[in-house]
Amino acid sequence: MTALVTGGSSGMGLEYARQLAARGCELVIVSNRQDELQAAAERLRADYGVSVTPHFQDLSAADAADELLAFCKEQGKVPDTVVINAGMFFFKELTAEDAGRVSAMIGLHVATPTRMCLLFGEEMKKAGGGHIIIMSSMAADIPAPGITVYSATKAYLKSFGKSLYYEMKPYGVSVTTVMPAAIATPLYRLKENLMSLGVKVGLIRTPKWLVRRALRGMDKGRKRVKPGFMNVYLPALISILPDGLISRLWKKWKR
Repeated sequence: MTALVTGGSSGMGLEYARQLAARGCELVIVSNRQDELQAAAERLRADYGVSVTPHFQDLSAADAADELLAFCKEQGKVPDTVVINAGMFFFKELTAEDAGRVSAMIGLHVATPTRMCLLFGEEMKKAGGGHIIIMSSMAADIPAPGITVYSATKAYLKSFGKSLYYEMKPYGVSVTTVMPAAIATPLYRLKENLMSLGVKVGLIRTPKWLVRRALRGMDKGRKRVKPGFMNVYLPALISILPDGLISRLWKKWKR
């Protein structure tokens, strides 16, 4: 068994790598942080005794998915499990100065995942089975100022993953879209004391908690995993907020 994990050098990606390695999977982990990537690969090999192939790559580039598949084939590591996890985040009002990172986010969250599903999914069809996990977010259900592009790209992944589930199922390939609420990772750049407090009171969950549930959903062939009570009440609560209140809150937050 071989698993490919994008964004596999830290946070949820590294936790996916750990739990898949514990199952005996050989790993290909991908990241654009070279030193962190090499360190993660060494730790995974030492801790789990599995083959780990690190691949340094910018997955927001236009040809990223094609390059990644070519690399896997060169290494003889075409995966039967693909975890599309790499992501980026920023919280601010959009301006023309943000054009570069908006394009990068769309590439990383939309273009590359779509192309990866097409390319790696075709390999899985030929092999007669496989698993794809797509990391969306609760933000897909909460379009809000400050996360304009982030929530929109995650909504795309939510919709794309659900449709792809039905297309791939006849070929023995499962597609599971995961929509976590707040998870304790470096992505959101939250202060450590606030992160610890959030975990303690249950508003923020750990990567271990989330990945365990995501892999369980994958094993069961579920099309979507939305763990945690926040996924139930928060989108519903925000959806009934008056527009005027949202505008006033945004004016305060962006100061």
